[in-house]
Amino acid sequence: MFYDKPFSPAEYESRISKVKRRMEAGGFDLLICQDPASMNWLSGFDGWSFYTPQAVLICLSETAPIWFGRAQDAKSAQITTDIPTCNIIGYSEPLVHHASKHPFDELCGLIQTRGWASARIGVEMDAHYYTARAHQHLVAGLPNARFADSKELVNWARLVKSEAELVYMREAGRNVSSTMKKAIANVKPGRKQYEIVADVYHSQITGLDGKYGDYTSICPLMQVGEGTSTPHLTWSGEALPTSGLVVMELAAARRHYHTPLTRTLHLGAPPSHMARLAATIVEGGDAALSAARPGVTCGEVERVWQAVLRRDGFEKLSRVGYSIGLNYPPDWGERTASLRDGDTTVLEEGMCFHFQSGVWLAEYGVAVSEPFVVTDRGGEQLSNVDRELIVID
Repeated sequence: MFYDKPFSPAEYESRISKVKRRMEAGGFDLLICQDPASMNWLSGFDGWSFYTPQAVLICLSETAPIWFGRAQDAKSAQITTDIPTCNIIGYSEPLVHHASKHPFDELCGLIQTRGWASARIGVEMDAHYYTARAHQHLVAGLPNARFADSKELVNWARLVKSEAELVYMREAGRNVSSTMKKAIANVKPGRKQYEIVADVYHSQITGLDGKYGDYTSICPLMQVGEGTSTPHLTWSGEALPTSGLVVMELAAARRHYHTPLTRTLHLGAPPSHMARLAATIVEGGDAALSAARPGVTCGEVERVWQAVLRRDGFEKLSRVGYSIGLNYPPDWGERTASLRDGDTTVLEEGMCFHFQSGVWLAEYGVAVSEPFVVTDRGGEQLSNVDRELIVID
């Protein structure tokens, strides 16, 4: 079966070497990685199988990673990765959703067979799919091992994108620009919200110039009227009103590399206070993008943004941005660096962020966000959609 792998074997080898250096620094012999994005980043593994326990293991003494997952998904690992067949291990089907046994009971047996029963093992304690029960079975099954939280070790290794990864980020940026423009064109009084979102899905997957899109880690978000005062509502069956605010946050994904984007529209002429907030948000975002250069900290970028907001009498208590890249549901953020006060992460060329500049007040909100990559010229915008409060006449 032909499968177009997104990266060369050398790219994955480089990533594994980077992670092993971090493992050595963190005192780990073995890393059990269950975050599906990190599994993909380390090996290329791709499949909608993360609803059951699975993992990629990296051992300092092993050249190749080990894929461990449901037996019926082992063929997916053979198709999408270059992992040697001997390192693709499927667990027994009866263990799926078993009342007392767990797939990681067999993972413990694998680790013992490989001679790693007393290893210093890193596990992703805060990964979305690493459950308390999975951890309980690992600890019980490997009593001589020393477990510790790897604290997003692989996520941090993913932070600076390679040139090959940036190709997909820019392709996703072109897709999200096209998708958002089509969505904006569909916003008009009387149009049903779900109809607009249905067209968004079509555009996300169709992509551009034969470069199709993947499913995104978060569904399209859409708020109308007072609903714009909170960021994470989805669409409804209601028709759009004759006047008022509409906020749409959506993304495009190319080989699972995400570029999220938010735009705010107003049906009819906007009140002056809404237009003023939007103008402040755009100005503050532009200033922050200009400041996002190598050597500057995340916190310093956030302060540039906050200075513009405070000058005009506004504030944003939540973070203004976060790192993005390769991801799977339920989130397109990497759970590492954040553009917020106190984050001392130093920006490097090739880091990618979603500058989420939403300001949500008691009765309404406005957001004009931007995905960008850090360059020596500042934040390079990955989208091409007007940065303004878009008025629908």
